[in-house]
Amino acid sequence: SSLFNAVSGAEIATAAARRPTTSEPLAGIWGAEGSEPLLDWLEVRNRHHAVPVDGFADEGTGLILLDLPDFDSTRAANREIVERMVGLVDVLVWVLDPQKYADAAVHNDFLKPLAAHGAVTLVVLNQVDRLPERDVEPVLESLKGILARDGLGKVQVLGASALRGTGVDRVRSAIRTVVVQRQALSQRLAADVSRASMQLRQVSGEGDAAGVSSSSKARLTDELAVAANVPVVVGAVARSYRLESTRRTGWPATRWLVRFRADPLRRLNLRSANPSQLNRTSLPPAGAPERARTDAAVREFADAASEGAPGPWRAAIRGAAREGREALPDALDQAIAGTDLMAARKSWWWGVFNVIQWLALLTALGGLGWLGVLAGLAYFQMPVPEVPRVEGWPVPTLMIAGGVVLGIFLALTGKFIGAGVANARAARARKRLRVAVADVAQGMVVEPVEVEVTRLKSFNSALKSAAAG
Repeated sequence: SSLFNAVSGAEIATAAARRPTTSEPLAGIWGAEGSEPLLDWLEVRNRHHAVPVDGFADEGTGLILLDLPDFDSTRAANREIVERMVGLVDVLVWVLDPQKYADAAVHNDFLKPLAAHGAVTLVVLNQVDRLPERDVEPVLESLKGILARDGLGKVQVLGASALRGTGVDRVRSAIRTVVVQRQALSQRLAADVSRASMQLRQVSGEGDAAGVSSSSKARLTDELAVAANVPVVVGAVARSYRLESTRRTGWPATRWLVRFRADPLRRLNLRSANPSQLNRTSLPPAGAPERARTDAAVREFADAASEGAPGPWRAAIRGAAREGREALPDALDQAIAGTDLMAARKSWWWGVFNVIQWLALLTALGGLGWLGVLAGLAYFQMPVPEVPRVEGWPVPTLMIAGGVVLGIFLALTGKFIGAGVANARAARARKRLRVAVADVAQGMVVEPVEVEVTRLKSFNSALKSAAAG
């Protein structure tokens, strides 16, 4: 308060040896215009329109000098006022004395946390008149060393004596320089941003996430495909094709037996000419093992994407990956139901084999009929015509043998061809289903994770920009 009066050039504040002498903020005002709303916002009720001081301030300066309570007084309310004001004012002038300039309370609670505010901070060592002249500079150097350890090595440190007026002009000049330059507000805001960035870095940590890689997406897709029973569907595609091939190219005398075997795709409600009309499959619902596998795949993907990220951000990335886990099994089932497995497509070779099979059967039946007629004529003691022969073999016998052998050969050949085509169709179905599963994974797992990873990169970039000023 005594230094406040000395700088103001008038006895505005009450100064006394016994502390605390100031219980609430007091304002010395040079330039009344616009000061009332500002002081109302700062909750400063004690206001004094100060007299002009040559070379320091007058009505046109626009300066408000606040005298705050002692922060280390016996009144807790005084400390609360100081803590509030420190976060609001443009420039901070810390007044210390030779007896307590190294007090841990002011350094640890105020100066060190405000290390980023060096550009808008002044430190005044008052009462230097109490020191022998030879000790003034060593004490000031000691104070500068402590401030440097607090991160305030570039702060201006002034020695003054409010009682004798020593150094008061230098304090006035330092304050006036800040006022005239009109940079205090922007410097204070920049310091606040820098401090906030340091606090955020301390809380959230540093580091970027590894992000989403093509290998991790492929691994996620593979695991979700297994959990969604894609291998079951692929196997059903192959078996369904082989079954249909047997129905269409097998030996006509026995192929009808295949009709008693159920189509695997039809049992799964997947044999449709228009898959887009299907909403659900008849695959077994996801049980505990499938859900466990799905959760493990999502967790593994999130862990890989969040590697290197600070703890809070790792949790955010994992949470984003797991947001849609409840709806994931149904979404995968619908994706499988809507995938065109091309199961209704016919193969051109079916028609060729079918025609030849029927011709072979008709040939065999023709041979049987011929022999039957000959046997009937012989039975009724009627003349039996001579049967044509080929290399000594009766033609009817050759017709029967040839038809049966050709039919069996075609049936076996059809099975081999059908197995190869079935495997090819199963491979194409696997690719189509994998694409469908990948689309679901992209929308419900990958994209939310990528959003969080991008947010982290933007956050870190903003922190760097803020710290750089």
